[in-house]
Amino acid sequence: MKELIANLPNQIREAIQIGESTEFNATDKTISSILVCGLGGSGIGGKIVSLLLKKDLKVPFLCINDYEVPAWVNENTLVIASSYSGNTEETLAAVTVCKSRGSEIAVITSGGTILEMAKENNWNCFIVPGGEQPRAMLAYSLVQQVYILERYGLISNQNTIDLAGVPDFIEVEGAGIRDEALRLATAFHGKRPIIYAGNDFEGICVRWRQQINENAKELAWHHVLPEMTHNELVGWAGGSNVHVPLFLSSNLNHPRTNRRWEICKEVIAKYTDTVLEMTAKGQNKITQNFYLIHLGDWVSYLMSEIKQIDPVEVEVISHLKDEMAKMK
Repeated sequence: MKELIANLPNQIREAIQIGESTEFNATDKTISSILVCGLGGSGIGGKIVSLLLKKDLKVPFLCINDYEVPAWVNENTLVIASSYSGNTEETLAAVTVCKSRGSEIAVITSGGTILEMAKENNWNCFIVPGGEQPRAMLAYSLVQQVYILERYGLISNQNTIDLAGVPDFIEVEGAGIRDEALRLATAFHGKRPIIYAGNDFEGICVRWRQQINENAKELAWHHVLPEMTHNELVGWAGGSNVHVPLFLSSNLNHPRTNRRWEICKEVIAKYTDTVLEMTAKGQNKITQNFYLIHLGDWVSYLMSEIKQIDPVEVEVISHLKDEMAKMK
């Protein structure tokens, strides 16, 4: 896992090459909505992209992590099926429904059943390297989604221009990111992490929570501002020193969102002795997203090192899949 995290810049470079070189069949359909189907490490890219590109996209964008799809999905819906293994049962079920409705379907996978479906139906298919834990391959699915949206003419090419500069930026910032990650991982040790961010970075919060769950084998939760200030802030009356909140700050947040956090810090500090903040670096939103993704991945890994546990092991998920396979 350590090597995979460290290799993020090269993963992004390879993902860009895949996005640019994959054969693409244009459609004559008018795309009026977008649906991303995916679970876990395969699905989180959709959540991140939906918020990352919300000011560029002119059509609704929804991510689902389920078997069922909304009633509005039809022949004018672009469905992006993201399944690293190609065999995620929820994604296969959802895509089968979308196929029956005549949706425009594009696939991101390393193989499996979804790849066979793509070949049989002549769907656009972006094939990524296989054989790793899906959560360690986020760069591939996230980058492919950006390229898919651009190649369908749904976003401007400024996004892929910005993306091209991310690998070098992450390499330059690498040592500093690891230093900050160790500081945060140490602060989280034996505590309950709570990840906060502005609304546009909610996908990043989810990614942090997922990585802490799987790599560090710890519970965590997340919330976003301003919504958190309308409910969860009151709940801090039940907080204690076991809770460690971290705000992932950005100069791209609405100014009133950042002001809300300043007020929240004053309230929260009455109930816990540790309140953390980390500011995203980068000149654009794509760079800041990858900066925070990389930071969170290192935090979760270093938490596992401090606990002296295996970050790769996910036996309980394997057990669940085995049990589910018994259900007819």
